Amino acid sequence: MRKAIVAAGLLFLAVSVVPAPSWAASPKGNAGTLVIVFRDGHRQTFNLNEIERVEFPGSAVAEAVPAGPNQAPRGRYFGKWEVGDGSGGTFYITLKENGEAYRTLGDVHGHWAYVNGEAQITWNDGAQDALRRVGGRFQKFAYAAGKLFSDTPDNVTDAHNTTPRPI
Repeated sequence: MRKAIVAAGLLFLAVSVVPAPSWAASPKGNAGTLVIVFRDGHRQTFNLNEIERVEFPGSAVAEAVPAGPNQAPRGRYFGKWEVGDGSGGTFYITLKENGEAYRTLGDVHGHWAYVNGEAQITWNDGAQDALRRVGGRFQKFAYAAGKLFSDTPDNVTDAHNTTPRPI
């Protein structure tokens, strides 16, 4: 019995001197929090009740963990999209998993990235388009060359993925 008590005491001492990994708990030990430890060592704590989602757009993390064909939410943007041209007509935008983009309007190529929950496309002619989920549907926001994605769009039309993949 005495050996069991001594063994339990040694185990308690061993566990108490080994620090927990930085992801295991917040500095205060509060459950329901997320702690981010920055490269310079400082920490920032977030209450999980206040977080809707965590995204890693276009970062080294995104490159280290490549998006597969069924990965959501970035994966919901892969494929061929039928979109409006702002004048009552339609054209197609194709988004590839490797970041390449193609638009049938003007036969233009470009690149796209998943940023802030949307597909942002920069075309080789300088124009930009964003595919955004608005409510339960998608819309295309068109921006002329020289505008930012945060500017007022030149037109907004419905967008439909003609080749959706399961999420």
